[in-house]
Amino acid sequence: MFLPLLTGLLLGALALLVPLIQARRAAERSEEQSQKLAQDRQRLLDFMQLMTEALGDGLARQELQQRIVHASILCTGALSACLFERTEKNTMRGIAVEGLFPPHRPLEGLAAGKLTTRAKFIEQVLKSEEFPVGEGFVGRVAQTGEGELLADAAVDPRIVKHEDAALAVRSVIAVPLTFRDRSFGVLAVTNPAGDQPFAETDFTLMQSLAEQAALALHNAEFLHLLIEKKQLDLDLSLAHGIQQMLLPRQMATLPGLELDARYASAQKVGGDLYDLFALSATQLGVVVADVSGKGITGAMLMAICRTNLRQIALRHTSPARALAELNRALAADIRGGLYVTMLYAVINVADRTVTWARAGHELPLFVRRDRASGGHRADYVGSEGMPLGLVPDEIFAAAIADRTESFEPGDVLVLYSDGLTEAPNEEGREFSGARLADAVRTWHLRSASELNDGILERMQHFTGDTPQRDDFTLVTVKRV
Repeated sequence: MFLPLLTGLLLGALALLVPLIQARRAAERSEEQSQKLAQDRQRLLDFMQLMTEALGDGLARQELQQRIVHASILCTGALSACLFERTEKNTMRGIAVEGLFPPHRPLEGLAAGKLTTRAKFIEQVLKSEEFPVGEGFVGRVAQTGEGELLADAAVDPRIVKHEDAALAVRSVIAVPLTFRDRSFGVLAVTNPAGDQPFAETDFTLMQSLAEQAALALHNAEFLHLLIEKKQLDLDLSLAHGIQQMLLPRQMATLPGLELDARYASAQKVGGDLYDLFALSATQLGVVVADVSGKGITGAMLMAICRTNLRQIALRHTSPARALAELNRALAADIRGGLYVTMLYAVINVADRTVTWARAGHELPLFVRRDRASGGHRADYVGSEGMPLGLVPDEIFAAAIADRTESFEPGDVLVLYSDGLTEAPNEEGREFSGARLADAVRTWHLRSASELNDGILERMQHFTGDTPQRDDFTLVTVKRV
């Protein structure tokens, strides 16, 4: 009679232990994912630091390209990397290589004996062979302008099967290096250290690295041009180039929304930023920010903010949580009293809502129908938060909060920087939030572009011939 009783007790204990074991494994997986995200973020910041140092060293173009290849290996853990450039004949050719990166075409065995080392031989082959744009894996990326990940490259027909086992490709990532409409080539990495293939997180990291590498190449060209012509101040010119890169060239939008954005800097280099990016088929992220610093320091800080937020935003449905993580990521990069005010909003056209978090930035302005009067009213809607980089993480996270408001057809959302509302006239009076709200009420039935025209026309009429004192940004979103 004791055996059935003992068996029952053991089964009961096992039933209690199984959920505990499962919960512990889930917690371990969550911790591993958090650690991986932190590592990826740090790798991106390390890469940006390497690119900044490379620019500061004044490297020649070829040296900078080699530095990019070396940095990509350090940040991804790949065993080899190569940067390919498009020639005037519309072919691709390797211009910088590190490690045993496999050539695009099969090797002729006799040629290997002519050089002292295998690595030197591979490097010379890559820098001498050319192949048409569109041919093979790298050629396809160059043709489409879209990066690709081959987790299992051994089964892809575009990957050459070399006789030398050291040149076997297990996994490969190739991403285009583009800045605006300019292509700086294709950066490819192969075979991560260890037995695991490249993952989607590695691919996302490589895309971010490519963005920073293209920016570094663009700025290097810009730098050398300025030095040769002895024209503009180097600090301001570089900062201006970075800042212009940050402003979106094409307006991201969703069906049911009208958007228009305006930006004007008071000097050659301003401290404002706006960005718009799709989060899903029904959600649009909208950002307006103002950095306290100017020049190259402020421009680089804005570049770091934009790159980090675009990565972070995809992981959070809450703008407040996204800004809290951004504040943590910026902790090591903000020095000397710098800080950033930012408003990050997520517009959900399916739910007809706007959810935002405000890191010390100006209040958003809503124009909506007043059910009591039947007309429309303009309201500034508040939410809690402090500027990025101003206080420790725990204080920032405790202060920031989400605010959600309805966003129905006909409603208007206006985001702006203080350079607009604080624009002075000849008597020293400011344009003010009250005048902005009155202008939006007047023009709210017009399109987003016409509404912004009306706001700026009224501001310019108010300021007259008074010189612009501060940068201003104006982003208007209308629900249609």
